Amino acid sequence: MAKLPFKRLIPIGISGLDDLFLGGIRNQNSILIEGMPGTGKTIFALEFVYRGVVLFDEPGAFISLTTSRDQIVRDAAEFDWDLPALIQTEKFKIFDYSVEDLMKEIISGNGPFLDEIKRGKFKRISIDGLRLLKSRIAREPETDFGEQFSKFIRLVQSCGVMVLFTTDVRKASVAGQSGADDEQFIADTLISIGNSSRGKGVYRFIEIVKSRGQEFFTGRHSFCVTSAVGIRVFPRASVRPGDFDATNSQITSVEKSSVGIPALDEMLGGGVYTGSITLVTGISGTGKSVLGAQFLIEGAKSGRKGILISMDEHPQQIRRNANSLGLELEEQEKLGNIVLAYDGPLELNLDVHLNTIKTLIETHKAERVVIDSLASYELVQPQEAREFIFALTSYLKRNLITAFYSYESPELLGVSQISKDIKASAIVDNIVLLSYVEISTLLRRAITVPKSRGSKPAQRTKEYLIQTGGVNILDDQTVENVPSVPQLPLSSYYGVLARSPTRTSPVIDETLASGKSLPMSQMPSPGAKRKKRSIGKPARN
Repeated sequence: MAKLPFKRLIPIGISGLDDLFLGGIRNQNSILIEGMPGTGKTIFALEFVYRGVVLFDEPGAFISLTTSRDQIVRDAAEFDWDLPALIQTEKFKIFDYSVEDLMKEIISGNGPFLDEIKRGKFKRISIDGLRLLKSRIAREPETDFGEQFSKFIRLVQSCGVMVLFTTDVRKASVAGQSGADDEQFIADTLISIGNSSRGKGVYRFIEIVKSRGQEFFTGRHSFCVTSAVGIRVFPRASVRPGDFDATNSQITSVEKSSVGIPALDEMLGGGVYTGSITLVTGISGTGKSVLGAQFLIEGAKSGRKGILISMDEHPQQIRRNANSLGLELEEQEKLGNIVLAYDGPLELNLDVHLNTIKTLIETHKAERVVIDSLASYELVQPQEAREFIFALTSYLKRNLITAFYSYESPELLGVSQISKDIKASAIVDNIVLLSYVEISTLLRRAITVPKSRGSKPAQRTKEYLIQTGGVNILDDQTVENVPSVPQLPLSSYYGVLARSPTRTSPVIDETLASGKSLPMSQMPSPGAKRKKRSIGKPARN
């Protein structure tokens, strides 16, 4: 059997766009970009040719049926694109054509523009304003636009030229649904761009509707237009094609490291695995941020660089709070071992935000990351937050980056849901619960580890303090002469599945009244084998 020809992909060069095409567009595919007015179609068309010249030494031509030559040069200067210099080298050419001029060339198959294409002078061409051309050709007697459009595309493709068109749509389309005119059917690659409201703000989106002969990243992605870069595309926060290969196993590590608090390491079953994700949840004031800072400082001291991504507190406030507890956060930051990054949640774009996190990690070669907190994502982007967290977790695990996610529980006393709607508790490896406990008129703090994958956590609640040095977990032995509360069989309680099972029952009342010994629970003490013994009267609480 003869081998199929290699599917060569041509990189476009627009920042982030090649990622959507998993490397580039199939060789000689014709491209149609559609969108409402003001969505950035002309900039896309212009940058398509410009990047071909400056990045790949591919001569190109640009025709705008809606904008004059002088306006094109002026607008390009806003992005520091020196079109006059490129025009002088004859690698970039602007054809100042009218709709009538271009229509005549396409129908006749001859003219200055087509002659230069046939001579192989260009590798890329952009035609901005296809709807005007379509409307004019449609008025010609016995002339079909679809036939003429298809003929023109075949001509340029036979000359080894990649062609891009832009066209207006009358109204924005929903994801995955575009127009159904001749140009949408005939073009090999169809890209839809637009603006979408989010609260009182607006964000730009881009979607690949089709691209013949290749795979691509589906769905709506974000993009922006900046004077420093031009167009910059941010793939949507999701697990991308190729992220997981069924033939390869997930990268894992058997190495464990300390989180910076020996007692918590013990509760976690010996620390955390490299590449694991730990969810720290609790109401405001329970010490989630402090715990995260200690985690990063411990990593920095052992040669593991870290990044703190904060949506709740500005870095200056984080530094102040750390200094007040005597934590070496600012010292490690000055040494370049820890980076503090802040991204305000008010108009947070999760596609851009994920790209920012990845860039920080790769730039600083970070091995530990703290996200403070997941609740901010849930608050500002409730529909997208869960997909974003899955995408972030997938990226961190693939790169064996150890992370702490903090999440603010909405409840002061007790926890009924660990991570509410985003359900992060299902995808993390470890869970650390921080909570307040009301004892008489005082609020004290308690810490528990209910989940630690691959380890044997000490499922025991301990008291902790926040003091100089950070979180300090108290050993039960530090409180003298206080007997433990007996661990009775579950049958001795009412409401076992309730959040606070009743600690008295007829079994206990009758036993105490008769002076007999209480039955003993078969639940062993954490971390040690327990001998059978009778339990007397419980200590008074």
